[in-house]
Amino acid sequence: MEAALLLNVEGIKKTILHGGMGELPNFITGSRHTGVYPILSRSLRQMTDGKDPTEWHVHTCGLANMFAYHTLGYEDLDELQKEPQPLIFVIELLQVEAPSEYQRETWNLSNSEKMQAVPILHGEGNRLFKLGRYEEASTKYQEAIVCLRNLQTKEKPWEVQWLKLEKMINTLILNYCQCLLKREAYYEVLEHTSDILRHHPGIVKAYYVRARAHAEVWNETEAKADLEKVLELEPSMRKAVHRELRLLAGRLEEKREEERLRCRHMLG
Repeated sequence: MEAALLLNVEGIKKTILHGGMGELPNFITGSRHTGVYPILSRSLRQMTDGKDPTEWHVHTCGLANMFAYHTLGYEDLDELQKEPQPLIFVIELLQVEAPSEYQRETWNLSNSEKMQAVPILHGEGNRLFKLGRYEEASTKYQEAIVCLRNLQTKEKPWEVQWLKLEKMINTLILNYCQCLLKREAYYEVLEHTSDILRHHPGIVKAYYVRARAHAEVWNETEAKADLEKVLELEPSMRKAVHRELRLLAGRLEEKREEERLRCRHMLG
């Protein structure tokens, strides 16, 4: 299908190379402002990070939500909240493809397609992790998490299907945390694992992964407590726990030796 349309602007012509399959959108003319954009942007950023974008919402309208919090957690969005500005979209055409030819992003999939995509993304993430490509693996896990979070919003919390999706999400988040450990993002690991354990205190892997993050940031007491919890819930992991305890003891001894040398140099 090809049709050329003259717009109401001198010298501009629009050519439709491939017709869409849906109804034409009803575009709003006139100025648009960033009044509720920070709220939407925060949710999208949370989804990109593999977090639940609905956890923080107060059940009010968007504008009321804007004043319910002192900060959204992002400085640029806080500035937009204080002084809404005209919202301008800059769209760059990268390429033209037929509707049946291009690979859609996960947000554009149907519910059944999202569910089918999850194990593929999960498997691809595992493959990339084994190859040591941790950042790329993280992206695959995050995409899968976003698919499942979207599906979960359509279920009633804590009912059977919601819990099935929650279990899949937690597995992917812990895989994502394994990537973060490799990338030395230890405090982000602590945040994700602690969030899981607040809602699901019986997940052994979450304690184990959190213990490793605690050990890396010298939280000796917390690391040992988490490893003890691992043994309590899963005695068969004794060998792995003892290995982590030995590694922790070695790191702590190295740190103490460094501090002794530093003090000696200061006094000398």
